Parts: sequence; C-alpha cells; structure tokens
Amino acid sequence: MTKSLTKLWLQGFKRMLSGVPAAQAELLRKSAKPKRRKRADSARRTAGASSASSASSASSASGVSGASQARESRVRPRAGAWTKGQWTRSYHSAPPLPGRLVNHLSYGLYVPPRRAKSLMPLVVMLHGCKQTIDEFAMGTRMNRVADEHGFAVVYPEQSKHAHAHRCWHWYDDRDTAGLGEARAVVSLVDSLIEHHGVDPERVYIAGLSAGAGLASLLALNYPDRFAAVALHSAPALGEAHSGMTAMDVMRRGVRRDPIALVDGLIDVASYPGMPAIIVHGDSDRVVAPKNAEQLGLAFLRLNGFVDRAGAWMGGTLHETRQGGAQMNDYAMSNRHVLRICLVTDLGHAWAGGDEAVPFHSHKGPDASALIWAFFRDQRRRLSTAARRAASR
Repeated sequence: MTKSLTKLWLQGFKRMLSGVPAAQAELLRKSAKPKRRKRADSARRTAGASSASSASSASSASGVSGASQARESRVRPRAGAWTKGQWTRSYHSAPPLPGRLVNHLSYGLYVPPRRAKSLMPLVVMLHGCKQTIDEFAMGTRMNRVADEHGFAVVYPEQSKHAHAHRCWHWYDDRDTAGLGEARAVVSLVDSLIEHHGVDPERVYIAGLSAGAGLASLLALNYPDRFAAVALHSAPALGEAHSGMTAMDVMRRGVRRDPIALVDGLIDVASYPGMPAIIVHGDSDRVVAPKNAEQLGLAFLRLNGFVDRAGAWMGGTLHETRQGGAQMNDYAMSNRHVLRICLVTDLGHAWAGGDEAVPFHSHKGPDASALIWAFFRDQRRRLSTAARRAASR
C-alpha cells in the first residue's frame, strides 16, 4: 500500500510540473525532495523561460498597490521570476582579490522582451542572507516590473565559499571582504554596459538586508556609477566593522550620531549626492526599524539637506500614507531625492512580494514597483569623455 501511495504521489507531482518553466520546476523539485532523480537539472542554463502565470499587473501608475493584494499560490508557477524575456545564468571574472587570483562572481541576467530603442536602464539586485538569486527573483517579482517598463535586471550571487549563509560582508570594508565584493559588482556592471547595451547614466542598485548593506557600501564608494539606490530592511551605516558589531547595529541601530558617522566615512563636501529610497517594516525584529530612521539622516546629509550639526539647510518634506505605508518624501529644487517608506505590520521581508518565498511578504505596497517608480526619474549625468569611455 505504501508503495502504491508513493507511486500515486509521484505521478501527481509530475503532472503538476508539466508546463512549468524549467528553472521554476527545479525549485519545486528541491522542495519536494524525491528519492530518485532521473534527469540532470537544466535550469541553470535556461534562457528565455516564460511564465504561464495569470497574476495581476505589477503596480498602479504611481508604483503602489494595496495591502489587500492576493497571496501567491504555493504550487503554481511564481508570477515574477522568469517571465516573458530572457533569463541567463553565468559568471563574471572580477578583478582578483588579495590572496585570491581567481574571483568569479555568479549572476543571473534578465533582459525584457520589449527593449528600448536606445540603451537600456539596469537595476542591480543584491539578495539577503540565506537567499539565492532564483529565490530573490521569484520573491521580489522585479522581472515582471522590468517587462512592463523595459529595463534589464542583474542579480549578483554571493558564493557559499565566501559566506556559509551567502551573506555579503557589508560591514567589512577591507579589500578581502565587503570592498572586494563591491568592486566585483562594479566590474560586472561595467561589463554589462560594454556588452549588453546598458545605459551608464541609468544604472540603479537595490538590496535586501545584507544586500542593502552592500548597496550602501557601493553608494558611498562608487557614487559616479549609480544614479540611485534602494535599501530594503537595511542596517545603518558606519558603526559595524565585524560580525558581532553588525549584529548589534541590526538589533539596536547605531549608538553614535548617524550624521557624524557618515562624515567620518567620506568627504561629504565633495560627494556628488545619491538619491535613495529606504523601505522598512515597522515590525522588523531582525533589523530594527531604528536603522531606517538613521539611514534617512545619513542620506539627508549625503544629499545636502542638513549640515554637519544636523541643522536644516534646504529642501522640502511631504508626508503621505499609501497602501499601508507611511511615506516621507524629500525634494530639492523640485527634484525628488529621498523617500523613506515605513510599512505597517511588516517584518523582515520584501514588501508586496511573493510570501511563498522566504523573506518576502504580501503586506504593504509592491516594493519592486515602488522602487522603480523612484528610480525611473533619476539619472547620473556623465561627462562626454566618461560617456565615450563607457560606450567603448
């Protein structure tokens, strides 16, 4: 009887997988853990796998959808992983690190079917701890937003050899750790600009948790390469320099003045500014919401809203409430520069995502659509010489 029931279950599971794109089917197979595996996985070299999902559209015109959005099914194909465009898994040979002559960075690249006639914008997506890029693409559904608006998305993946839980070393700015990882991401972006028709003036970076920490490191050290940054459930800047101090910052925020900390990291007077959107759940027990408040102060300083003492220098603040979230929008000379979004009742998870994937929640606005709505109006103007160099 046991064998018969097992056989029936396996037959039903195979029928469920029929018609599912290869990469998505692979994740379903892993979750089911069958005793036998008849075929080698071909998902890692799948390009252009299409989704048969009937999910709703990515967002409203403002980039915000309500908290009442339906939850994702746990069995049908995910709505936002590999959709109508081309998904390619590969690796990039990044510059060598001290003590490591070979430095390969794995990544997934998504190119939408409707490409702009000119150069494409690019969104760099940095996953959090205990995540793969496949899960991050599924959970955030950023590729679905890319289909709608015609931008490319690249997902760098941290190696398990570098960190057992695939965490980026955002708190360690040594060449052998976080700064080396940041340099590898920049090298990957440069390669995509050169070979894949990416617009160097419209490259954006977004991250979740540890990935957001690395995005902050990139924003500070490579402001000329990115037009804007999105930090979701991110730790505050400047105080963590080890695993222990990183945990302390995540739980409590920084203990010193965030403005003084950012002034100690860079020369703010010569910094070109960095438009930023900060998204955080008010019920996050992994990275305390205090971190979002402190990051907001740091980016107010980086973008010239406040001086060294924290006194207001210029700009405007507009407060609204949308889709279960409190929005604080800061503008300078009618230019939208900083948005802080605190999502009600959201824990340590990507807002408005596919909650069937760990570290993603259906609660709050669609963070992916919200982030692109902020990004699309930002551009990093390059000099003529820099633009020619980028196009070579």
